[in-house]
Amino acid sequence: MKISREIKTGIIGIGGILLFLLGYSYLKSSPLFENNKTLYVVYHHVGGLQPGTAISINGFNVGKVNDVGFLDASGDLLVTFSVDDSFSFSKNSTAELYDTGIIGGKGIQILPAFDNGPVAQPGDTLVASVKPGVTELVQQQLSPLQNKVEDVIKNADSLLVNINTVLDGRTKKDLKQSIESLNILIANTQKATAVLSDIVVLNRGAIEGSIQNLDSFTENLASVTDSISKMGLTNTFANLSQTAEKLNAILAGVENGEGSLGKLTKDTEMYDYLTQTSKELSLLLQDVRLNPKRYINVSVFGKKQKEYQLPINDPANQNDTITPKN
Repeated sequence: MKISREIKTGIIGIGGILLFLLGYSYLKSSPLFENNKTLYVVYHHVGGLQPGTAISINGFNVGKVNDVGFLDASGDLLVTFSVDDSFSFSKNSTAELYDTGIIGGKGIQILPAFDNGPVAQPGDTLVASVKPGVTELVQQQLSPLQNKVEDVIKNADSLLVNINTVLDGRTKKDLKQSIESLNILIANTQKATAVLSDIVVLNRGAIEGSIQNLDSFTENLASVTDSISKMGLTNTFANLSQTAEKLNAILAGVENGEGSLGKLTKDTEMYDYLTQTSKELSLLLQDVRLNPKRYINVSVFGKKQKEYQLPINDPANQNDTITPKN
């Protein structure tokens, strides 16, 4: 069958129109023959969101961004996107703008709201939400740290200024002299250490001998201690304890007036008698010394002895009567 030129021209024209529609749909990222519904969301900042960006629900792609443009003179951006009509969700669901990767790129994910509300219809505007990206989170975390670092730098700068104020020329000179003196002290200490090391090396034998002698002394001391412990000092200490107890008993008897010594210490009459006797004995010895002829008188020719006269301070002249205790 021969096709006329008019029919061919009509077929070519219809094909061109279809190709134009398909190309336009591809460039606008809006499917031509798919069952989709168009929704809207308004953001203050889209972070470089481009048409054709995938729309996902729970990580599954369900649509694409159709267009991004200004909503009004306020500068808010209206994002038009289409989603597959096979999954229904509430019109109160959230369209969250998030980072698709660390390097960059933005995407939109729908967070369905299962609140038994009305189902989203074509032309509805969803609730907008922006999820902070890695860069923003890092900036939020680093911002307090940056402030602290700036404060530390300021404090360090103030500290350096104060140090420069304190360290004037004289102080720096004194500090330098102190460091030099410290270096000299360290050098002298090193020399002394070297000398001491040489002394130890030269007298190593004598030091070892002294240590051996000390060990021998320790062993001998241990032997002496063992010998003392075996000498029966326990019995000696026991006897000393018994002797002390007996001595305490004797002293207690004396304190109670028992025995001759106890009576002597406790009997007042005996004390007075001994005192009086001592006094008379003293007078007798004094009279013998002053008048020896009264007691020793040897007469060859029978000379009559002199009559005895009492001394002036004799107790008999004082009418003292001595009564000895029976």
